[in-house]
Amino acid sequence: MTTATGDDIVIEERDGDEITEKWYAERMAPEGIKTFNPAFDVTDHKYITAVITEKGIVYPPFDENLPKIMEEK
Repeated sequence: MTTATGDDIVIEERDGDEITEKWYAERMAPEGIKTFNPAFDVTDHKYITAVITEKGIVYPPFDENLPKIMEEK
């Protein structure tokens, strides 16, 4: 809740084996291939119309409404 922009979010990079062989019967790429496997990405806020949480759906303005739903019990 204290992160001002997506630029401040550290994105975990996962092991490339997840996308080359972990989930497959046969390897999906040659040995030694370079991979980029971020755990998630950051979507620009202009494309987000709502945030779905275990407490309910939050609509803009998020800077006002996310803190409100986080306070609810």
